[in-house]
Amino acid sequence: MNRFTRRELAAGAVFLGGLAPAVLRAQTRTVLRLGWTSGDGAQDPYAIGAREFKKALEEKVGERVDVQLFPNRAIGDERPLVDGMRLGTVDMGIITNAVIAQIEPAFQLNDLPFLFGSEAQAHRVLDGAVGNDLKQRLERRGIIALGFMEGGFRHMINNIRPITRPEDVRGIKFRVLQSPIFIEMYRSLGGNAVPMAWGETFTAVQQGAIDGLEIPLGVIDQNKYYEVTKYLSLTGHIYSMNGLLISKRSFDRLPADLKAAVNEAAATAVRIERQTIGTLAAGLVRSLAGHGMQVNEVPDKAAFRRAVLPMYENFRGQIGAELVREALAAVQ
Repeated sequence: MNRFTRRELAAGAVFLGGLAPAVLRAQTRTVLRLGWTSGDGAQDPYAIGAREFKKALEEKVGERVDVQLFPNRAIGDERPLVDGMRLGTVDMGIITNAVIAQIEPAFQLNDLPFLFGSEAQAHRVLDGAVGNDLKQRLERRGIIALGFMEGGFRHMINNIRPITRPEDVRGIKFRVLQSPIFIEMYRSLGGNAVPMAWGETFTAVQQGAIDGLEIPLGVIDQNKYYEVTKYLSLTGHIYSMNGLLISKRSFDRLPADLKAAVNEAAATAVRIERQTIGTLAAGLVRSLAGHGMQVNEVPDKAAFRRAVLPMYENFRGQIGAELVREALAAVQ
């Protein structure tokens, strides 16, 4: 009969029971499990970022690290992933900004509508002092932000009319993220904000329970929203930041050289993911038009910003007055 040590028996039981700690070590190999909630398609921004991180880290350290990828909510929806990282039961996640803001309200800054006028502007702010401040605040919550990836600007799609002026939003029922800022933005513009879980949204549009929603181009394409919505208005109202996050407990368990490699790989992945999403954007607009969507530009985005600017005051206290001042100064 084979004899096993107490440690081997315990390790086997934990693994088979699915109760393994967040960072598993098999001798000298570290396993990092990275989850996100969207698909693993070639143009999915979350998937692109995850694959680039895995590639960059494993190229740096070889077989010392095994980055395991879990798309499609395989290890949880976004909020459970975030809670798991805080507890140390989940290693890593690529998480939508609005969900990060549920545990660290300062991140609501990134969702202020019409704050950023371009991707380059958003990168400059997030990679500078404002971004560092956000990282420090999140680390105090038990999560380390390794970098800020890009989902692309969010745009409005609906079945009522093209959106070219703030007044065009009035009366349209838009599904929004379960976020106070998203809800208040549509109220400020006279629209009807309908908070709704992502899994219910496609059917709700298809059945006419809502008129439309707002999402990045890649998500419209990957989820075939061109099948159920007619108008795509390039409002670019919110820059969609996706955080590449790691549990502080998982990170702290790593030896110093692996910590450095993780940070370097994250920087590489963020850079490549952003470039890829930028390159894909123009092609996605053409593709969506080819699928029958009526696409329009928004000639005067400043009019939208003026319409929503009063709501900035409503969130200044939650975000932090100094942080809002820094961000506004940086985008002038």
